[in-house]
Amino acid sequence: MPTILNTEEFLGRAKSLPIIDVRSPGEYDKAHIPGAFNLPLFNDQERAVVGTYYKQRGRVQAVQKGLEFVGPKLKEFTKFVLKLESPEVLVHCWRGGMRSSAMAWLLETVDIKCSLLKGGYKAYRNYVLESFANEYKFILLGGCTGSGKTELIDLLIKAGEQAIDLEGLANHKGSAFGAIGQEPQPSSEYFENKLSEELLKLDPTKPIWLEDESRNIGKVNIPQAFWDNMRTSPLVVVDIPHQVRLERLLRDYAVFPAEKLAESIKKIEKRLGYDKCKFALDACLAGDTKTAASICLEYYDKAYNNQLETRYGERLKSMPRISSSTLDNSITLEDLIHYGREKY
Repeated sequence: MPTILNTEEFLGRAKSLPIIDVRSPGEYDKAHIPGAFNLPLFNDQERAVVGTYYKQRGRVQAVQKGLEFVGPKLKEFTKFVLKLESPEVLVHCWRGGMRSSAMAWLLETVDIKCSLLKGGYKAYRNYVLESFANEYKFILLGGCTGSGKTELIDLLIKAGEQAIDLEGLANHKGSAFGAIGQEPQPSSEYFENKLSEELLKLDPTKPIWLEDESRNIGKVNIPQAFWDNMRTSPLVVVDIPHQVRLERLLRDYAVFPAEKLAESIKKIEKRLGYDKCKFALDACLAGDTKTAASICLEYYDKAYNNQLETRYGERLKSMPRISSSTLDNSITLEDLIHYGREKY
């Protein structure tokens, strides 16, 4: 008989054991537990047929139809899991019902021990959402576009500090240019799963650095409870001169085709204004990326400063600022680490 585990136990065991997600490919592709293998009992069409049988003809005929679909796949299921070379696996479906139980029965016939997730993926999702409501000691890292905030988050992690790269999880750098050079964005649900996974690795009694983000990172939404926590967290603003930030943007973006950059400039035409947008586009397509970037940077600086004013008002005057006039973030890093340890 398979062991039944709650979500916390299941995820704890997942640190050393493979997870088998037996939901349909469509369910899995929408979002899944990070690192899980998809071994669907039914494909999307078969799942829909079984569901229709259940509603129209009852449970018994739905089960029989399901067996008709599954029967020819049994050998391939066992071959897949045996190749994982693990004496035990973790199995789940949507609600912890028949699909996961059926897979566990099959795998145990070939001597693979199975543990099931109580309540299935639905219970896991509730656990994920609840994790965002916990109390955390966040510190937000702010600064105008080109300040190297993502780079600083990465350096903090490498230095042994607690930090989460929200833009890295979202596969987006947060501006109209944010998708350039990135993998396709995950769904908001899968972003939440990955964010929860990173969050639960950290010690909530110690500071956790995050980049000061908008609620949306590209097409991905930061979960509400997490966002509420961010908005009440202290902010440190990194002040970097315009010329240094421009140099960083050219370093990071000028390597991409001018056509790609032009597409992103067009996305902010209404906010730039027609004349400035045309000037930036003409410069970009002529190979003058410095002029194009400078025009866009002017817009983003104004937008970010307005955003800070709206969020923090008078409190902004007393918030700490760390200045640097170089692309080398090592000195800035030391100041941030010192601030974080002093703050909490």
